[in-house]
Parts: sequence; structure tokens; C-alpha cells
Amino acid sequence: MGPSHAVDRIDQAVAAAKQWLALVDGGKYAASWREAAPLFQDKVPEKQWEATIAAVRGPLGEAKSREVLGAQFITELPGAPAGQYVVIRLKTDFASKPGSIETVTPMKDAQGAWRVSGYYIK
Repeated sequence: MGPSHAVDRIDQAVAAAKQWLALVDGGKYAASWREAAPLFQDKVPEKQWEATIAAVRGPLGEAKSREVLGAQFITELPGAPAGQYVVIRLKTDFASKPGSIETVTPMKDAQGAWRVSGYYIK
């Protein structure tokens, strides 16, 4: 695994995270749960996710801009099984809260697809 492999993985994970964020931005919370990693689905039941993300994300309004601040490939995360993860930090300007920091953590699933395993907004 040379450096280019790490770059490819990060690019793929960032692309997957942006696709997933587009579902959340569009209020498609059930779809975002279905597209998330099994690890995510095991931690949060679908209805709980829909209620939580609506309460957290709804008041922020539209995402006006999003800029990747950093993306790091790691193989271990606290409280998660060993695997391939990319921790992505984004500076996001929401309509009612500019300068927010989103942390999205896609993980590689058994089929080789990147699926979001964690999401936080600060």
C-alpha cells in the first residue's frame, strides 16, 4: 500500500460522505440511515436517527457551503471494530449557523463500499 492508495481511499470516502450529506441536506433522513454503515444502523435505530437528526439539523437551515478541512485514514476508532475509516472534518456554513464543523466518518464495508459510520455537528 503506497501513499497513492491512501489518497484514493480518502478521495472515495470523501465522495461517499458528500453523497450521504446530500441526503441529510435534502431532509431524506430515512434514506441517510439506510445508506449508512451497518455499524451506524446497529448503534441507532432508524426512527431514533430520524428524530435526532431532524432536531439537530433542521434548525440549522440550508447548508450554504461546505469545505473539507481535513481527512485522515485510520484503522482504529474508539468504541468501534478495527477496520478502514476516514475521519473527515468539514467547515460548513448553515443558513442559521455559519462556521459549523461537521465530522463525518465513512468506513469501508465488506463489499468495498464506503458508508458513513458516524456523524457529528459542532
